[in-house]
Amino acid sequence: MQYRRMGSSGLHVSVVGLGTNNFGFRMDEESSIRVFRHAVDEGINFIDTADSYGNGLSEERIGLALKGNRHDVIIASKAGNPVGEGPNRRGASRNHIMNQVEASLRFLQTDYIDLYQIHRPDPNTPIEETMRALDDLVHQGKVRYIGCSNFAAWQVSEANWLARANSLNQFVTVQPEYNMLNRSVERELVPFCHEYSIGILPFYPLASGFLTGKYRQGEALPEGARLTGNERAQANTLTEKNYAMLGKLETFAEERGHPMVELAIAWLLGNSAVCSVIAGATKNEQVTANVKAADWVLTPEDMTEIDEILRSGD
Repeated sequence: MQYRRMGSSGLHVSVVGLGTNNFGFRMDEESSIRVFRHAVDEGINFIDTADSYGNGLSEERIGLALKGNRHDVIIASKAGNPVGEGPNRRGASRNHIMNQVEASLRFLQTDYIDLYQIHRPDPNTPIEETMRALDDLVHQGKVRYIGCSNFAAWQVSEANWLARANSLNQFVTVQPEYNMLNRSVERELVPFCHEYSIGILPFYPLASGFLTGKYRQGEALPEGARLTGNERAQANTLTEKNYAMLGKLETFAEERGHPMVELAIAWLLGNSAVCSVIAGATKNEQVTANVKAADWVLTPEDMTEIDEILRSGD
């Protein structure tokens, strides 16, 4: 396993992380703990969760699995998604942040969270209130570093400019959807992160399974798959152009002796601003496959050829 600095921080994270959104939704307690521990055995030290994942079960199961190896694991959690009824059970207000960090610490059975992220922008809360609350958590020792998710470049810039002007802790990471099918962050967010040393933590690196070849053109969609039953996502993803592009990418990978999963992750890691790719897994075999992708270092020539293939799908 390779490790990279997490943005401008001094912390080093595995270039492949474990996403735990399925802990509590598609996985029971036993399978969640088994996959977590297998990931750690494979060298993964970056675990991504949120207070809303599995209605709290994700954090709870991570807490059970953490026993005995807390200081070997980097835990990244988030707050901001709805966790109950009412306007104060969501968002990035001081009230909600302070309530949720205490709940997350209880579920995780720990006294600190390595990376605490705002799950999405909150238009109803001034960003200064959010940043001051997060800064307080760092000074209290409950949080080591702070980050954000689903923020546009200008929103990260606004937050960090305000923090810098007021001597507050700044976001060291941003977590966007980023994969071979969705490269929208390359217009502004990626160059911004390069310039200001903010680590990128891509989620959905496999485009909801499309880049694994799970969905085959003309065949019935797999039962229980992420795109199955989501007609809007199907219309945007399962297109003639995307299938044609996928075929070219699969050929590229096969000619070099690698499966498509490895190419999708290795391509993201070809971007030096990416510090860890958040890859979900429900089985040990999937964890192992994701980890193996870190061994494939794409050459500049490879990246140029892949870029040409991706542009053919535009």
